[in-house]
Parts: sequence; C-alpha cells; structure tokens
Amino acid sequence: MVCLCAKEIRTGQTLRLWRDQLLRGTAPYRTDAKVLFVCFVANAECTCHLALDWPLPEKILDLSPAFRCVINGRLPLTDSSGKKKKGQKALIDALTHFGINTIDAKYKDAMRERILRGWPFTAEEREKILDYCAGDHEALEALLSHLLSRIDLETALHWSEFAAVSAVMEHNGVPIDREIFPLLQDKNAWNFVRDALVPKIDAQYGVYVQDKGGEWHLSHEKLEACFVRMGIDWPRHESGKLDLRQKTFESMCKGYPELEPLRQLKYARNKMRRVKLAVGKDSRNRTTLWPFSSKTSRSQPDAAKWIFSPSVWLRSLIKPEPGRAIAYIDWSSMEFQVAGVRSGCTQMIDLYNTGSPYIEFAKRVNEAPETATKKSHEPVHERYKSAILGAQYQMQYVTLSRKLGLPDFVAHEMLAQHRGMFNQYWTWIEDWIAHALNTGTMSTPLGWKCRTGITEFNERSIGNFAVQATSADILRVACIWAHRRGVRLLGSVHDALLIESSIDQIEAHVALVKEIMRRSARVVLNTTDPRHELRTDATIVRYPDRYSDKRGEKIWADVLELLEQYKQQQSEPQRARN
Repeated sequence: MVCLCAKEIRTGQTLRLWRDQLLRGTAPYRTDAKVLFVCFVANAECTCHLALDWPLPEKILDLSPAFRCVINGRLPLTDSSGKKKKGQKALIDALTHFGINTIDAKYKDAMRERILRGWPFTAEEREKILDYCAGDHEALEALLSHLLSRIDLETALHWSEFAAVSAVMEHNGVPIDREIFPLLQDKNAWNFVRDALVPKIDAQYGVYVQDKGGEWHLSHEKLEACFVRMGIDWPRHESGKLDLRQKTFESMCKGYPELEPLRQLKYARNKMRRVKLAVGKDSRNRTTLWPFSSKTSRSQPDAAKWIFSPSVWLRSLIKPEPGRAIAYIDWSSMEFQVAGVRSGCTQMIDLYNTGSPYIEFAKRVNEAPETATKKSHEPVHERYKSAILGAQYQMQYVTLSRKLGLPDFVAHEMLAQHRGMFNQYWTWIEDWIAHALNTGTMSTPLGWKCRTGITEFNERSIGNFAVQATSADILRVACIWAHRRGVRLLGSVHDALLIESSIDQIEAHVALVKEIMRRSARVVLNTTDPRHELRTDATIVRYPDRYSDKRGEKIWADVLELLEQYKQQQSEPQRARN
C-alpha cells in the first residue's frame, strides 16, 4: 500500500494519508456496524485492511457487484474506439456508463504504472498520487447516487459481505509444499521434467515424435492411429481434422479416463512452459478470486496463478503445515439436484436420493447392470454424468457425440432418454426460457440478474443460468455463514470449500461446514423437504500428508521421480569436485 484517501459523506471530511501514516496498527476511520464502508471491488480494500492488521469494516457496500448486476446481459462495454472491452469491469467503466466525469484512462494507466514502479517518490509525485487516489472517492460518491435507485440495498450488502470473505480467503492462502514447489519454479528443473515426462507417459500412447533439435511434438498422424487402436471415435472439426482443443480433451477423458495422463502431458507441453502459481514467501498460494466475474456471478480466479485451475496433478502441492489440517468439502451432484428442486421434477429428486444419480440413470436405461456402482463402472458413470449435465444445458446430440466420442445416433438416444425420464424438468426449463425472453430478464432466488434479448438470447445459455447462478447463490451463503462462525476459509472452488484448522479440531470444523452447506442450500432453494437436501462429501488431509486428486496421481508420481533424477544430476559434478 502506498497511500490512502477517503471521504466521510455525511460531514465531507477527507483523509489523505501516506504509507508511513498507515503503519500504526489501527484504521484511521471507524469500522463498526454503524458505519457504511462504500468502495469498489471490496476484496481489494479488505485485503489491504488484513495486510495492515486492521479490522474489516462490519458493514460494506461494494459498488462493483452492484454495477455488474445492473449491466449484466446488456450491451458490452466498449472503449473510445468502439472495440469491445475485455477483462474486469473497472471503476472507470462504471463511471463512463453513467456519464460521470472521470480522469482520462491514459492518465490513470500512467499513474498506476508509476505507483507500481515503487519507491522512491518525489514530493511532487506524492501529491499527484494522493490527488489521483482522492479522485476515486469523489467518483464513488457520484456512482453511489446512480446505483442506489437501481439495486436492492440488502441484497447488495449480502454481495459485499461475500466480497469481503473472498478477501479473507485470498489473505489466508492455500499451503503449498515448501520443498517441492521451489524446484518446479526453477526453470532448468522444470524444463528437464517437461522433456523427460514425454517418453515416460507417451510409452502407452506412442503419439509424440522428436525433431532434429530434440524437441518433442505431438504427431496428429500417430494420434489418429492411437485412437483407432483404442476404439475411440474422436471429435473432429468440419475440415475433418481431429479437434485437439483442451476442453475437448477434458470432455473425452471423462468417458475415457485412460487418456487423462496424455491430456495432462499435452497441457504441460503446450501451456506450462513454466509454473506460474502465485506463491508467497510463506509458501501460500494467493491470487485474486474475482467474485461476480461471470454472468452467472461465479468467481473467476486467474487460472495460471490459482492452484485449482491448471493441471490437476499440481494440486498435490497442497500440503498442510505441521500441526495443521485442511479439508476439501463439496456438494455432491449439486447441479443435478438444484435443477430437480427448482423444476419440481420428482424423477430427478428421486434419482438424486439414490446416492448415485448418474450410474442409476445408466441402470434405468439398461446401460449398466443392477449391481453397478460409481466405482465399479467409473467410465459409464462419467459418460452419463457428462450426458445428463450436458442435456440439462441444451446440448445438441452432435455436440454430445463429439464430446464423448460416440456415434450420433447413440448421443441422440441419450438425450431422448433424458427428456423422457425428466419431462417435468423440461417443461419447467422451457417455461423459464420463454419467461426470460418475454420479460427481458432472469434472476436467482437471491437477486442476481441478467438481461436477455440483447447480448443474452441463446437458449442454452439462458437455461444454464437458472442452475449455475442459483448454485452460486448457495455457495456465497455458505461462505458467509462459515466465516461468521470462525471457520478458516482458504478458497471456494465452483461447488466446494477449502478450509483449514488444527489437526485436533478439523473434524469438528468439517461437521460444522457440512451443516452450513446443507442449510445454505435449503434456504436458497426455499424448502424444508428432506428429499430436497444437498449432500456433501469431505476429504480431510492432515500433516504430513498432502492433498491429492486421483486424476493426477500418476503424473505427480512421475514428476517427483524426475525431480529426484534432476537433483542427482546436479549433485554429481559437486561430488566429483569434492
């Protein structure tokens, strides 16, 4: 933090404080519940409070999610040249949208660059920086007047509390193995591993070749031959070439888990020329979680820097510190049950309450024996999981066939089976889409809105919103309640929470969070019917163990073995000199 500028709206009193005036242990303004703390992107301001060991404001109004909700689904923001803007919706975008005078974007960028260059600052630069920061609180006051009439204040306060909890999760960070991670960050070590992984993993596929310079490349011809040997009908582009996009590999691996090592090798070769995880000196992974970034209000962390976004084998770097434990707690088949409860589809709810809806669906359409379980028939389970969730979101049979590598007629039959078995859901979703298009808006139980008919008119996307955005509502309530009860949250991952505790308290905290997650779903879905409950699963990891995702266990073991080889090679010259 370089400086702080603030304004008390009631009295007009302003604060302009430089860094040395901030390091005094207490906030320069009140933070109790009788004061409303107005800001834009609260997780940024709250992170500063936490870094300075100041108490978080008890009542926050973050204008960022409020603005996002107001424009969600409207015409996209554009820059001065009319080009569609990408990335986060910044304060300057909100001001421009409402016609509020603000500083020139180029000047703003120049000031940011100067601040990021750091010390020393001249006296003149200090004044310019203070003036620049003070301009934001003047702009915020004007923006507040525009947004108050467009939002429900209680709902906006709820969103703001989640933004503050997101800051707490960012501040806590995820514990990373402090011995192995530095090796993966070493450019020479990682290049050695990337190259050595190819012959090790490719031995079972035979799809990589080396050029004259020794660089490995994926051969499309060999990949074609590999899929023929394995009996896989791989999706193709209209040109006839194999569709080798990352999302296609992800989808195909759900139906053919034996391809998972190849997918992760391909990702490591193409996307991970270096490991970019953001890890601090305390060996904690931290990155901005960017709450409310998507149309459905899901958080969207920086994928390259967040431990749960890149290859799943990297998650094995998560390791609690001595005396500590972590737990990964997720809702079981959340989107399936949310769809069932919201639509009132008794068939979906009944299937969910069997405990394994996807494999049970396969049994009912005679694609799995009555004795089948999720574990005994995992490929069938994953295939029908993809098909059922894809069907919920209006996936067409051609897309599903390409996604799962199945003939078109098989994919068509799977979707027909879904419509036949869950006709109540389909009646509801068709009504939802029609209502959204007729009224021009759709919203969640807790008030997150998206406009339709302007940029949002795709039926699949509109249907997707109903379940995804409701699930996001549930997650936010769970995070807020868990934080209020003193649970140490480390992050939210789509439909899961990561928590940390002492080893002797972890089971009690897991039980508490599971109950909170159950109740949050019940409140958002507005039901007391026990058949509408959302189940949760928990994975507890105690020191000295590490977290592990089974999809990445094989490649993680290979990486550890290759790192040991690298260390031995590096130590040999040293031993020879001695």
